Amino acid sequence: MFEIDHLGIAVNSLAAAKSIYEKLGLSVSPEETVAQEEVRLVMVPVGESRLELLEATSENSPIAKFIARRGAGLHHVCLKVPDLAAAVERLKKDGVRLVSEEIKVGAGGHNYVFVHPSSTGGVLLELVQG
Repeated sequence: MFEIDHLGIAVNSLAAAKSIYEKLGLSVSPEETVAQEEVRLVMVPVGESRLELLEATSENSPIAKFIARRGAGLHHVCLKVPDLAAAVERLKKDGVRLVSEEIKVGAGGHNYVFVHPSSTGGVLLELVQG
């Protein structure tokens, strides 16, 4: 079964962004850094899903480039899939454009891949093993 794992939100300041959720009484995970993506992040559980607040750790980070082009805000939607490798193979076979065909390890040790917005109607889609 597919479900929304999280919504990724690009922020200028992780400290400032997470404070609103803490003021609402939500728990915020400890900060984590994903070196290959050049981001620092926290997760905010909300019901069955989470919000992922993403702050760039360098100006070359995809998050820094996103903010420079579009400003802070919704960066991606992440779906949990039952078999990530099979989903990637199926998408490649069907000609779907992936940001990278390599399944990577990210925050919390989750395996992930991104589907390019040109194949999803303009939304960056992350898929994670569920």
